[in-house]
Amino acid sequence: MNVGIVGATGYTGLELVKMLVKHPRFQLAYIANSEGDTTINELHPSLSGVCEDKVEKADVDAIAKHCELVFLALPHKTAMAYVKPLIAKGVKVVDLSADYRLPLDIYEEFYCPHTDVENLSHVVYGLPELFRQELKSAKLVANPGCFPTSAILGLLPFMSKRVADTPIIIDAKTGVSGAGKKLSEVTHFVNVNDNLFAYNPLMHRHAPEIANKLGVDFEMVNFVPHLVPVTRGMLSSIYITVEGDFDAEALLREHYKNDAHVRVSSKPVDMKNVAGTNFCDIYVQKKGNLLFIASAIDNLMRGASSQAVVNANLMMGLDETMGIPDIAYVP
Repeated sequence: MNVGIVGATGYTGLELVKMLVKHPRFQLAYIANSEGDTTINELHPSLSGVCEDKVEKADVDAIAKHCELVFLALPHKTAMAYVKPLIAKGVKVVDLSADYRLPLDIYEEFYCPHTDVENLSHVVYGLPELFRQELKSAKLVANPGCFPTSAILGLLPFMSKRVADTPIIIDAKTGVSGAGKKLSEVTHFVNVNDNLFAYNPLMHRHAPEIANKLGVDFEMVNFVPHLVPVTRGMLSSIYITVEGDFDAEALLREHYKNDAHVRVSSKPVDMKNVAGTNFCDIYVQKKGNLLFIASAIDNLMRGASSQAVVNANLMMGLDETMGIPDIAYVP
């Protein structure tokens, strides 16, 4: 099955290439960015001797000629300009941007005017634990954000136990790669090294995505992301008020018993044990009516690229675990 990548320059593009060149059924037939005229190993020297394919300047007709499915690792607004003509030409799309994750009114409030409203009506949100069956027949998938993936997976099993109209508090830490390759003062080494800080507290645009997929009001989600001096990884510490007497860990295990990429831990989880994998590790602890949930993922993998390949597997009728890394690279 021929697939392509548009947006191969960034970290998520690199992770996609690494998986697709080793995938049992996908043939990486097209690689592109906004400029072309280079090779993938020139962009990412770590691929030398593994993949040295030419990188084209992105072109819709060329994508449609070479690919049955394409991954768009592009910024929001840029991605939707490709989705509309690609869907019209019969190419399936996994979009890693935010362009199709939200209803129109919420998207335009937090991002920009939308130029492809028609495709919003049949997009599938790419969280397999929520929409596995729908993904199997999808033509367009909106790959979730990294923070929403971590938070939603942690919260899903306990929403029925949550006391209505009580706050959901999410304290999340992420590695610097989540900011992408673009240089900025915030992600400068001198600023990040030996430092830790919150950014966009309570107003980050991933908060409405979390609220929307959990079916709660935006006002109930109190989300504060932090940047930590690590390359990759994400840990969300989540607090909710619950009611009733129940075994929280048993409920968590039962909820995810058939999900290959969620691991329930009896000990607090960490980022290193999921690095380079599609796993989401979750820990839960109950104290009276307070529930603490810790959810760890690799922001570049489960938070972006490996989850995108899982979605593509489902869209193309393959086992969702095919070609997905499952061993963390811990020392």
